[in-house]
Amino acid sequence: MKDEGMVSLDTNIFVYAFLASEPLKRAKAVEMIEAGLGSGRECISYQVVQEFANVARKRFATCLRAADCKAFIDAAMQLLMRVASSTELVHTAPDLQDELKYSFYDCLMIAAALEAGADTLHTEDLQHWKTGQLVRGTLRIVNPFLGIVHEI
Repeated sequence: MKDEGMVSLDTNIFVYAFLASEPLKRAKAVEMIEAGLGSGRECISYQVVQEFANVARKRFATCLRAADCKAFIDAAMQLLMRVASSTELVHTAPDLQDELKYSFYDCLMIAAALEAGADTLHTEDLQHWKTGQLVRGTLRIVNPFLGIVHEI
C-alpha cells in the first residue's frame, strides 16, 4: 500500500473553518485542519496565511480582532506552513498560468503545493469540472467540498 503523501490546503479551507453560515463546510474544514495538525501531512504556503488574514480581518461577517487573528495563525497556520514566498514561486506561477489557464494567484498556490512536494491540493476555488486534474504528473487538484450541498 502506498504511503499517503503531503496535502496542500488552500485558503478557503481556513475561511470555512470560521463560517457559521456554512455548518457542513465548516465541519469539514475544521476536520481537515485538525487532521493536518495531528498528522503532519497537510501543509500551506505563506500566501495562505496572507490571504486568510486579509479575509478574516476585512470580510468576515464579524471580523477577527487582531489578537484573535494572530492567535489562530500561531496556533494552526504557522504549524502547517512549509513554503515561504520566493522569487522561484513568482517565476513558476506564470508558466503554470500558460499551462493551466488559471489566475496568477491560483497558479502561485499550485506552485507552492508543487514546491512542498504535495501530491494533492485541496481547494474549492478551481473549476469543479477539473477536480481531479493532475498537474505536472504529480499534483492532483481535489475539491474536498464537492459532495457537500450548498447550505441556505
